[in-house]
Amino acid sequence: MTAPHRPRLDPAIFNLPVERMRAGYYSDKYFVRTREILLADGDRPHVTMQVFGKQHAFLGGIDEAIAILKLCSDRWPELSVQALYDGDAIEPWETVLLIEGPYDTFAHLETLYLGVLARRTKVGTNTRQVVEAAAPKEVMFFPARHDHWLVQTGDGYAAHIAGAIGVSTDAQASWWGSEGVGTVPHALIAAYAGDTVRATRKFAEYMPPSVRLVTLVDFENDCVRTALEVAEAMGNRLYGVRIDTSEMLVDRSLFEEMGRFRPTGVNPRLVENVRAALDRRGFGHVRIVVSGGFTVDKIREFERLAVPVDAYGVGSSLFEGRFDFTADVVLLDGKPCAKVGRGYRPNSRLERVT
Repeated sequence: MTAPHRPRLDPAIFNLPVERMRAGYYSDKYFVRTREILLADGDRPHVTMQVFGKQHAFLGGIDEAIAILKLCSDRWPELSVQALYDGDAIEPWETVLLIEGPYDTFAHLETLYLGVLARRTKVGTNTRQVVEAAAPKEVMFFPARHDHWLVQTGDGYAAHIAGAIGVSTDAQASWWGSEGVGTVPHALIAAYAGDTVRATRKFAEYMPPSVRLVTLVDFENDCVRTALEVAEAMGNRLYGVRIDTSEMLVDRSLFEEMGRFRPTGVNPRLVENVRAALDRRGFGHVRIVVSGGFTVDKIREFERLAVPVDAYGVGSSLFEGRFDFTADVVLLDGKPCAKVGRGYRPNSRLERVT
């Protein structure tokens, strides 16, 4: 077996509730009872468990799944585990994880490792598609507010592996030792009585120069005017402006142009208007970030039209879809023993886990 092509995450980084996982607290009851029956009967069948997905995807959660096996199985040294890597492109029905050993040692963990694979693969696959659609422009991962806080750490790592340039919370960035990024938010602007320039000045005053100064310019639904006011006030300190116009509104700069395109929300013409205004006033260095309702299809359309966007902020669409995984016993004592249609499928890409 060749050496791993990159190091895996240390199991300790996941901060697993090990005792509860070992006890089956988070597992489907039938797996817990299966283990109880085997232990009560003194039966220790030696099995090979095969794990696979059913569609093209970018694998996520594999190091987390391995951590669950290492820390929460009854006897990790009795197991032989082979796996792919987080970020690997996978084919439908391709084996991503192979577990061999006494079944009673890990029967209670199936719910857990399948769940993390499904969740992280969904986030990673959606993020990779967005990154590819936007390339070479930056993508910022902004969906934290759309789901439970407990999922942030693993979701952030899945997005990072998939190529997102920034995540919005420190928790999302914690597994690779970084921190969250962000812009001047609407809330800070509101706290300064709706004065975007003042809020931006205060941000620049109290945040270190290493923090990129990007400010929202849609608070008054007049992105061109607000972008110019902020650029005039901040000069070279301003890294960029962010357009986040609601899909229910039409920006003021478009009032005289309606009738020739769909004017609501963040649309190509609005971005073009902001870019042109900034360039005319000598602010070509100011970048434009867009957010609000962006999906992979909307990004592809913006790129097809060569809309002058420098970065995309993407949120809830990164949680869409299903990327389920299935686990099956396929060998018993080295001999075929599987549900019909679920036979053993070796995969030369798997690497042994140490």
